[in-house]
Amino acid sequence: MKAKYLIAGFLGFAILILCLRPVPIPQEQDCLSLKGTVTAIYEDGVKDVVFKIHGRKQAFYINRGLERGLVITALKRELIGREVVIKYPNHWTPLDPYNSIVHISKIEHAGRTLFTELD
Repeated sequence: MKAKYLIAGFLGFAILILCLRPVPIPQEQDCLSLKGTVTAIYEDGVKDVVFKIHGRKQAFYINRGLERGLVITALKRELIGREVVIKYPNHWTPLDPYNSIVHISKIEHAGRTLFTELD
């Protein structure tokens, strides 16, 4: 009986660790990359900047982007209907098993870096 509780406690702790682990900040060469046309930009969560890409179900976000100096109106003016390159970590969590929300590590437009948290 004690073993069951010990195993259940261990499994619960392991799941908690998987759920709460932070999004890694990888090296640029380790990032996944996506090229696509921006269809929408909006604020969500706690000052996050969210990008929707044509033909993709996922939402791509910059965590606390508004606190990092990004301005949604300027981004909309510059990027809606235009192609960007998004680089993001290969990160999975049980809280989002289908990766419907993807953390942006770097976003570029026309050869210019608009945001990066990479070294």
